[in-house]
Amino acid sequence: MPVAVLVDYIDEHRDRFGVEPICHVLRDAGLKIAPSTYYAAKTRPPSARAVRDEQLKADIAAVHADNLGVYGARKVHAELNREGVSVARCTVERLMRELELQGLRRDKTIKTTSGDTAETERPADLVERAFTATAPNQLWVADLTYIRTHAGWVYAAFVIDVFSRLVVGWQVSTSLRTELALDALDMGLWQRRRNGQDTTGLIHHSDRGVQYRAIRYTERLAEADAVASVGSKGDSYDNAMAEAFNSLFKGECIRNPAMRPKGGWASIGDVEIAVAEYVDWFNQRRLHGEIGHVPPAEFEQSHWASHDAARYAHEQVPIGAGSR
Repeated sequence: MPVAVLVDYIDEHRDRFGVEPICHVLRDAGLKIAPSTYYAAKTRPPSARAVRDEQLKADIAAVHADNLGVYGARKVHAELNREGVSVARCTVERLMRELELQGLRRDKTIKTTSGDTAETERPADLVERAFTATAPNQLWVADLTYIRTHAGWVYAAFVIDVFSRLVVGWQVSTSLRTELALDALDMGLWQRRRNGQDTTGLIHHSDRGVQYRAIRYTERLAEADAVASVGSKGDSYDNAMAEAFNSLFKGECIRNPAMRPKGGWASIGDVEIAVAEYVDWFNQRRLHGEIGHVPPAEFEQSHWASHDAARYAHEQVPIGAGSR
């Protein structure tokens, strides 16, 4: 057993039993430590590693707390390096164990939308489980989830851009009527228009939920020159990215003690505030491994900066320069 552990044990009990009697009992138990060894350890200055560990523990605890207590070692390590704290991932894992900190463990995804059972023509599945995009506004995914409050069920709708994982639109309601999903879509379209972005040709993918099959919803997509895509009936894998977000949202926000009000969720008002705070953190600060451990907003900004730089370079090429 490490001497440091024995020293801590003696510290814990020395006032009651004394150092030498404790060392005698430990020695009889096969854990050899002399009183002189104990006193030497107490007077010896801490090693450079011990000092460094204490500094890192403070940094790790701060990163963990600042990110809703949901980061595991991988994301804590990435965030520390982004902040200029150079540390090995194995060290972060070791110190998080000592601090008894761990990341969120995801629960299984639960399907929440009601499928359209009518034998009506539906849009084709244009995604076929390939949730990839090379630029913003190529592919959005949408889904609904639910939250139990003291006042009854509350429902949340989200629209996510597959390219960056950015939540472009959201809405909370006590009703599952079409307006819930439609308001989330309208927010996304408004946000993109406000930023001068074009949604022409956008593929909007969802499950067969009646909210997404409603005439008003499909008309709004058509007005935005977007194309509807619908997954197979009852197959969660066909809208896996949206349902994965719902799972994250439930774990990182709704069931997270750092977000949940004392006494639980009282009403839709509590949920609306929490969703607004969560989406802001998710978009602006949460690191996503699928996009290189950066936040979605930063990932999009980098894309547009590269796009503008490439366009500027192209515009600076003299006419006829490539014909020689």
